[in-house]
Amino acid sequence: MSKIEKRSHIAAVETRADDGKRTLVGYAAVFERLADIGGWFQEQIAPGAFTDAIKGDVRALVDHDSGRVIGRTKSGTLRLQEDGKGLRVEIDVPDTTDGNDLWVLVERGDISGMSFGFCVTKETWDETGEVPTRTIQALELREVSAVAFPAYDDTTIGVRSLEEWRSAHKVEPEPIADPAAAPVTRAAATKTRLKMDLDLKVRSTR
Repeated sequence: MSKIEKRSHIAAVETRADDGKRTLVGYAAVFERLADIGGWFQEQIAPGAFTDAIKGDVRALVDHDSGRVIGRTKSGTLRLQEDGKGLRVEIDVPDTTDGNDLWVLVERGDISGMSFGFCVTKETWDETGEVPTRTIQALELREVSAVAFPAYDDTTIGVRSLEEWRSAHKVEPEPIADPAAAPVTRAAATKTRLKMDLDLKVRSTR
């Protein structure tokens, strides 16, 4: 089973042209910003998650398509930096069909986001809120992409990761409240319902 997930950051791309070189600049990820992942759980990326990941040989793609390469760290046409905001991306756009089309689409505002494909190597889960919250602390960066739409593909991987965490920590879903017992608060009832929905979704993916 593939462990690759994809996430996007919208309204994050700008164009810069200098001395004939065309460069796309933006952020593929922003730290500590909660994102709803398909209604199943919330997710955030911790500062430092990309520290080791950006040392590898990473490619820049169009819409996560491995056949449409527009940059690469090894060749210096893709530059990645982890700063206080998140994962900063700079791509020197090539004079190719994909590169030229992408440049025009970004300038027109048709493409306004950046995304990245990754495999989680270290994470924590917090189930004290109404829905589980996943914090990604380290990952393997497979690629970065210029995208037109948010990509929340393979969210079932995250859900299965939650189940693995529960099993390792012997965490069981909260029991349904006994109607004969003391009244249940609205917040507690909502939390129980959401956990039941999540458990049903997880079982349906197995």
